Amino acid sequence: MRVAIIGTGYVGLTTGVCLAFLGHSVSCLDTDASKIEALKAGKIPIYEPNLAELLAEAAPNMRFTSSYGEAIPDAEVVFIAVGTPPTPSGAPNLEYLSQAARSIGQCVNRDFTVVVNKSTVPIGSGNWVGSLLRDSYNNRPDRNGAEFAVASNPEFLREGTALHDSLYPDRIVIGADAQRALEVLYSLYRPILDQTFTAPTYLPRPDSVGAVPMLSTDLASAELIKYAANAFLALKISFINEIGLLAERVGANISEVARGIGLDSRIGPRFLSAGIGWGGSCFGKDTAALIATAGEYGLQMPIVESAKRINARQRDRVVEKLLQELKILKGRTIGLLGLAFKPNTDDLREAPAIEIAQKLIDRGVRVKVHDPIAVDRFLKEHGDMQVQICDNAADVSEDCDALVLVTEWNEYRDLDWESIGKRMRSPFILDGRHALDRDKLTRAGLRYATLS
Repeated sequence: MRVAIIGTGYVGLTTGVCLAFLGHSVSCLDTDASKIEALKAGKIPIYEPNLAELLAEAAPNMRFTSSYGEAIPDAEVVFIAVGTPPTPSGAPNLEYLSQAARSIGQCVNRDFTVVVNKSTVPIGSGNWVGSLLRDSYNNRPDRNGAEFAVASNPEFLREGTALHDSLYPDRIVIGADAQRALEVLYSLYRPILDQTFTAPTYLPRPDSVGAVPMLSTDLASAELIKYAANAFLALKISFINEIGLLAERVGANISEVARGIGLDSRIGPRFLSAGIGWGGSCFGKDTAALIATAGEYGLQMPIVESAKRINARQRDRVVEKLLQELKILKGRTIGLLGLAFKPNTDDLREAPAIEIAQKLIDRGVRVKVHDPIAVDRFLKEHGDMQVQICDNAADVSEDCDALVLVTEWNEYRDLDWESIGKRMRSPFILDGRHALDRDKLTRAGLRYATLS
């Protein structure tokens, strides 16, 4: 099938590469001409494991453009994967979505085109996008009887495993009010639904993956499924952090508590990792949007609101733990291991490390940082932050009064902790992710603590 994807960020580029790998003809469109030129030259603007390899395989089926006139007229399916950043109220900024919808309406030219909201958009956006498309199309002097329908196809990708999640998803959700749109998208996704494609050697098909379920529903339900799923995952993380605070007071081991409740099949072990809390582009934005949407209907969402407050509190608890250990922070040197909001990505959106670093700087702390992937993006997005960037974790530890593990990159688990402890002024580490071996670090001579 002929596919156009508007937006070449994490979602758009990943989706485009995977669909092209499956044999579809994909045009990736972005109004940022410099990004398009970089992609044409084979330079990927984001870090995602195996994306370069899959792009190389999919390249014969892909093209990159900044022109709607090139990408849209022949496309059978058009995905909108533009940014929807939060406004101060928490509601998403839909400016880019509006621009995309109007531009599609100016160029759509087939007898039937499915326009798909892939971006996480407020409930009701499908109807709104449909009206923008119709208005834009009806204002054209060259109307030729083209038909189109809007669908919602929310993404459930985890940065760091986005390609795996695209090719071997738990489910595919499609929302549309037009049966023909559902049929087109079923055909588009059939290789994934039936798992009939040849798996890449570097992304092997898990033995547990069989036929992938597809949920067909209405527009509003598909839009709410995305928000509800992310809010529930955020709740699990905030819940275990709230239990972690109690565990610390009563002398319980929060890791064992999480394991014990996670073995209950009704609960499950995932997203029960106590620590600094969630960051990234989804949970904070989507919970805020869900609260804002409820407010428009005269409703409150106290559980979701509490999850956000608990998550924000975890950043403050890092400072509190350091104060308990060091007594005075002003004039101290503290190293942060990790900048990205999670391992295997360079994404810094709502990354805990950024907020923690600023809180420490505000208290007169000299902050040193390291990340194996995200430094270039940090310099681009936060280059004015007064931190010392180090080439490796050992250099971060030099003359430090404390280290904080913020991002659980695998390489931090296997550091020469004895050598690091000797380089520190005060061999104390705060494991913000429960990712390190307490006994190993203690034997190496470090004082070890967690948030709970």
